Order: sequence, then structure tokens, then C-alpha cells
Amino acid sequence: MDVLAHVALWIALFALIVLLERSARHGDGSRLFHAETPGPWSPPEWDIDPVCGNKVRTANAKPSIHEGAAVYFCSRDCREIFEAAPDLYPRQKPDDAPIQEATHG
Repeated sequence: MDVLAHVALWIALFALIVLLERSARHGDGSRLFHAETPGPWSPPEWDIDPVCGNKVRTANAKPSIHEGAAVYFCSRDCREIFEAAPDLYPRQKPDDAPIQEATHG
């Protein structure tokens, strides 16, 4: 293929990309070809303090991050105990916990 044919091929390819990008825009100006962005994350209303086992309201809890996950505690003391040795405290589901909200700490 000669140089002129290569140039014509590149121009045609560029024009096709431009046309696809323009036609791929939605009415709001966003692009059709984009990675899906997840919505905002929100914590559960309740979780289990892994140290004392109490059910805690996450809005009032003392949070920490362990292995990429949020962990909620009823008090700073429970959080510090957990952070010193997190492998000693298995995670529970909120349904397995006592009904009362934590009162110590």
C-alpha cells in the first residue's frame, strides 16, 4: 500500500471515531461509552460490635476499617481492643445480636 492510501485510511478511521463519539452522546451530554460509576455507598443502619457483641446504630458508632470493610463499635474502648487483635473477633450478622443497643463505653 502506498503512502497516500495509508493517509486516506487514517483520515477515514479518525473521521469514524469522531462520528461515533458525537453520536454516542446522550441528550444530557454524557457519553455512551463510559465505565459505570457506582452510586454512593451508605452504611447499614445497624451492625454488630465484634468485641462485645452488642448491636450498634452505625450513625452513633465508632467506625474502623479492617481488610477493606467498615467495622462499627459501640465505644472507643471496644474499637481499640479490636484493632489490637482483630483476628480474635469473628464478624456476626446483625440478626444474630442482642436486641438492645449498646450502653457501655
